[in-house]
Amino acid sequence: MSKKSRSKIWFLVHSWLALPIWFFVLIVCVTGTLAVISKEIVWLANPETRANPPSDDARRLSYDELLVAMQRDEPGIAVASLMTLSESHFAMLSDVTYPDGRTLRVYVNPYTGHIQGVPPQFNFEEFTRALHGWWLVPHTNGYSWGWYLVSLLGLPMLASLITGLVIYKRFWKGFFKPTLRFNQGARIFWGDFHRLSGIWSIWFIAVISITGTWFLIKALLADNHIAISSQPIVPVVARETVPLTADGSPTPMISPDEAVRITQREIPGFTVDYVGFPSNAYAHLSIGGMSWYPLVYQKAEINPYTGKMEASRLLGDRKAVEIVTESMRPLHTGEFAGLTTKLIWFFFGLLLSMMVLSGLLIWSKRTALATANALKRSKKQARTGKVSVASEATP
Repeated sequence: MSKKSRSKIWFLVHSWLALPIWFFVLIVCVTGTLAVISKEIVWLANPETRANPPSDDARRLSYDELLVAMQRDEPGIAVASLMTLSESHFAMLSDVTYPDGRTLRVYVNPYTGHIQGVPPQFNFEEFTRALHGWWLVPHTNGYSWGWYLVSLLGLPMLASLITGLVIYKRFWKGFFKPTLRFNQGARIFWGDFHRLSGIWSIWFIAVISITGTWFLIKALLADNHIAISSQPIVPVVARETVPLTADGSPTPMISPDEAVRITQREIPGFTVDYVGFPSNAYAHLSIGGMSWYPLVYQKAEINPYTGKMEASRLLGDRKAVEIVTESMRPLHTGEFAGLTTKLIWFFFGLLLSMMVLSGLLIWSKRTALATANALKRSKKQARTGKVSVASEATP
């Protein structure tokens, strides 16, 4: 075999060894696409997750009314938090403690206050996100190697986007004159599909690759104990400032509805979706939610006795680098504007998965054809060599 033929064989071996990497990328893309709508799939499968109104004119209860209804439903229950999910068709989540000492997270109907069930510790949503994010590899001492393996894909994905734009000259023409030929064979069709889906997914690939790379940076920072957060430690309510009744016990705390009103008065535009109740006599009422910028979560700490907002963590309190880094996760998952952005992310995730599949098919066919041709040449060279030896041996 000539030196050139041996080089081609080694190149083909190298190409086939890339096959597991292609499948790994494809699985990560497919599981990420499923993870975007995994909560909705759980909603379809589990009626306990749904916020079904008892009638067409039913209204959602206030936080005060929810507390009364929950305690009427389960006497003696202690509510630690109430959380409203971004889509109104989901039941609320609440962390509660029962009289027997059990602490659970439960589904609560926002229209009736009825406790509908307990989320499983590991459901389809958790499974798809764990499979996509870190391949189910446990985080034993810092971030797992599965997390690093998946987040590293952000770098070659970003590189493939850049090189693809360089290779595909005048790619913007694909927006105005899309080409998808169905009647010229599978090779032509998948090639057209790969280019066309890549053009329309430029913004999405850029978002996913940049945010995916951030997850790699996040793990590296965390495992090396490097923090960039400027979040201060919120002091507890001073013992001497707690007002007491005549018998020496703390005065009743303000209601959660009053705490919400105070927060929204102090912070215009604050959309509340979380109330955390004090765990002891010196803790604050925590109010959480969003502002005009839907990618960064905000929080306010309210004195439960005086109603004074004693601490807050708002958009304006963060450094620019914190706003960018805290925006990475919702941008990666599409969870920042309800079902609309989730469906957009799901569609383009599906398109990206198909683009990887089409690239895999094109590459496999080209490599398989090159391998077959190389084998034919090897056999031909072997036969030619035998003929030459035989002719030289003939007297």
